[in-house]
Amino acid sequence: MALNFAQKKAIVAEVADVASSAHSAIAAEYRGLTVEDLTVLRKQARSNGVYLRVVKNTLARRAVADTDFECMAEGFKGPLVLAFSQEDPGAAARVIHDFTKENEDLIVKMVSISGKLLDPSEIKTLAKMPTYEQAISILMATMKAPVQKLATTLNEVPGKLVRTVAAIRDAKEAG
Repeated sequence: MALNFAQKKAIVAEVADVASSAHSAIAAEYRGLTVEDLTVLRKQARSNGVYLRVVKNTLARRAVADTDFECMAEGFKGPLVLAFSQEDPGAAARVIHDFTKENEDLIVKMVSISGKLLDPSEIKTLAKMPTYEQAISILMATMKAPVQKLATTLNEVPGKLVRTVAAIRDAKEAG
């Protein structure tokens, strides 16, 4: 079904709005996937805070213009699905990477983060990025480690004294 001008304008505005606030974007060729496969992919994307959309290439080029993902415009060729990470930079990469493990028909064509176009093989690296909660946990553990080590070291001095006194007491009782 052909889109009229108003529908095209609405799609461009919607994708442009999402692209302007997204952290990263993935473009993947979906040729060969069934409707059921795409439905599963959409469900996974929704549950992980990823905006997933199939958009005509000319509309996608207009939508990403004047955003961080303008670098992707030249690569919009063929049937592509666009995935934008809304919450954390690695979300779209995790969804697409996990989906490609089971469905070889989905082929990653472009990966972009912070206005930089990466090699499609970099999706694995981006997928391994920690979520916000994981990053905070790692930061807190890193900040806590020196304090914990100091407390353990300071606690060791009286502990060693107590063990020495107990050993002397045991030696006198035995002897």
